[in-house]
Amino acid sequence: MAAVAGEPEVIRDKAAMRAWARRRRAEGKTVALVPTMGFLHDGHLSLVSAAAAASATGPVAVVVSIYVNPSQFAPTEDLATYPSDLAGDLRKLAATGAVAAVFCPPDLYVRAGAGGSGGAVSCLEEASCGDGHETWIRVERLEKGLCGSRRPVFFRGVATVVAKLFNIVEPDIAVFGKKDYQQWRVICRMVRDLDFAIDIIGSEIVREADGLAMSSRNVHLSHEEREKALSIHRSLVNAKTAALNGNNHSEQIKDQIVQTLTEAGGQVDYVEIVEQENLVALERIDRPAAICVAAWFGKVRLIDNMEIQTHHPDGGASI
Repeated sequence: MAAVAGEPEVIRDKAAMRAWARRRRAEGKTVALVPTMGFLHDGHLSLVSAAAAASATGPVAVVVSIYVNPSQFAPTEDLATYPSDLAGDLRKLAATGAVAAVFCPPDLYVRAGAGGSGGAVSCLEEASCGDGHETWIRVERLEKGLCGSRRPVFFRGVATVVAKLFNIVEPDIAVFGKKDYQQWRVICRMVRDLDFAIDIIGSEIVREADGLAMSSRNVHLSHEEREKALSIHRSLVNAKTAALNGNNHSEQIKDQIVQTLTEAGGQVDYVEIVEQENLVALERIDRPAAICVAAWFGKVRLIDNMEIQTHHPDGGASI
């Protein structure tokens, strides 16, 4: 689809997307990819801004992909109800003035049999026999723990679809939000291990004015649930303050977070304090750490995190 002046070009075909990116590179531009599942908010748009500013050596052609990836959803999860607003997304991206192309393929998987619908099929389990998709990428250690403990197919699906997007778009740079902390680290490790010639940028969490991390799933929160969900950010700020003041005992900090979330009416999925790059659980915050939280408020599962970058010999951590 040809773009109107000032609007991104909308591309649905994989071969056309690859050809487009190669033309931009031939023009001397850096291709920067922002993978999303759509229903865009200011957090996504901050990734676009980071992508547009990602190269100091010349012009950047920003590509935003919009694709709700079925292979990362378990059968009991919310694929069928995942929010979508493609027309609204395209308006928001056009308004940035920074997006050159939007890649929104109808399906990125080969379905079993000729009659595959490309619809909302969690985990692509219907392709487990016959001629359907069967190739998966596993980042075997980093995908365990945190969200991977409760969502065993999630990171297999994420790593696979991101590798497919990398092979289609062939970007020089890709930008991911740090709100999905484990996902960002999994992608970094996959890129390193499989020798993708792509620079991965982790963009900081964007929050609402009241501190709630922006998420496409926030739309499913009732007003009361949203108020209760503010306890996530509050508990993380208190935890970081405790660490800054010298309490580096992970169990004590984790227990306080669990208490805060539970008293607010949340159902805690996990609270973990891990080393930033390798996601190894820490007994003490004595190196760069991330406090990672997942909790349910009503029927909505929210994740959030906060980094603590350094540690001083006197026991106090710094931002």
